[in-house]
Amino acid sequence: MSITSEALTRSNNRCEICGSADQVEAILISPKTGTLADEYAALCDICQGQLAADTLDENHLRCLNDAMWSAVPAVQIVSYRLLSGLNSQGAVWAGDLLEMLYLDDEMLAWAKYRDAALDVEPTLDANGVALAAGDNVVLIKDLPVKGAGFTAKRGTPVRGIGLTDNPKHIQGRVNGQQIIIIAAYVKK
Repeated sequence: MSITSEALTRSNNRCEICGSADQVEAILISPKTGTLADEYAALCDICQGQLAADTLDENHLRCLNDAMWSAVPAVQIVSYRLLSGLNSQGAVWAGDLLEMLYLDDEMLAWAKYRDAALDVEPTLDANGVALAAGDNVVLIKDLPVKGAGFTAKRGTPVRGIGLTDNPKHIQGRVNGQQIIIIAAYVKK
């Protein structure tokens, strides 16, 4: 049995935060390596989205009152991170729960870990909309393509873009050529 299957079996294929049975996946809670099932939390797509959201859904996350007492370390970490986010949004009840939640030093360091990927500047299109790998965009101006001998015309669709290390650039295929495009010259 794989580690992710073990984590899903442990949770009876239900979200370990809200209890939902819809679209539940075993998610590795960073920065762990994924060698133990206790490093995974079984989360529904809504709770997964909450982990990455700027604004948390206070009503959906009232279930943290129960989830924070889980014996599974990864679930405790997710609960801590979500409660901290709610507390910073001004949810007084979340602050009260945080005061009750005890984590030893190692667990607290895990809970407070912040992915370097979360600190990366987002890639924005011409309208300020964040772009993600796989998005489809359209060129908003004619762009001469150096070394390829053609000009990518305004209105040309670029499907399934890729992100680069530089948040000001994207990569995509235009006229069968893989090129780097300045993100400010496209719109979603």
